[in-house]
Amino acid sequence: MCLIAFSFKVNPSYPLIIVANRDEFYDRPTAAAHFWEDEPDILAGRDLRQQGSWMGVSKNGRFAAITNYRDPSLPETGQLSRGEIVRLFLTSTDPTDSFIQALRSKRDLYGGFNVLLYDGETMHHYNNIYDEHNIIESGIYGVSNATFNTPWPKVNSAKTVLENTVNNEAVKVNTLISLLANDEIALDEVLPNTGVGIHLERSLSAQFVKLPNYGTRCSTAIVFHNNGEIDFLERTYEDGKYKFDRSYRIDAGE
Repeated sequence: MCLIAFSFKVNPSYPLIIVANRDEFYDRPTAAAHFWEDEPDILAGRDLRQQGSWMGVSKNGRFAAITNYRDPSLPETGQLSRGEIVRLFLTSTDPTDSFIQALRSKRDLYGGFNVLLYDGETMHHYNNIYDEHNIIESGIYGVSNATFNTPWPKVNSAKTVLENTVNNEAVKVNTLISLLANDEIALDEVLPNTGVGIHLERSLSAQFVKLPNYGTRCSTAIVFHNNGEIDFLERTYEDGKYKFDRSYRIDAGE
């Protein structure tokens, strides 16, 4: 994922609400969201190159999502695939603190990342570049390719559009899915400087990224209900154009 905004314990009916965009090279092989044949409790899209995922939920009410940390001076990849972290957490029953401690012990084996982890009760963020662990309190937050809640223009705007929606009496994935469809580029004076050059900084500043060979591949909206139900909607794009939706409901309370 390259942009995630989420509401945690803000609306009393919905402990967790997420909207996110995954940006990736168009030619990277990917499977849209589904229940995995080899891990049937996981609902997630899948990277077919490394067999991991960028975001998913489990039938027991867990959530995990990962974004890359952008710094061209650092190695782009590591010995281990970042996408495996999502799979490992969704199939784990370990407390989140313990999972992060184990992740810390091998953090140098991965390329730079942020990971969000929800175990049904608590929400955590971890960044391996800074070895930064945040236990998240009630609020609305965002993460892209820096670290947690870094005030990039796209992060701030994503938080704002989500905040305008989460206090509705009924929060629906069909409404949330379009919140991050804005392809407007930020003004130069508020762009971050991540070392990729001004032209690429401009293109990557949009919530919905469109480049000739790279951009937003899918958008995801997830709503956790107090009764244990999880609504999941993924919208897939091909070369920046709408392709199809996939919608699911999980009853994690069963």
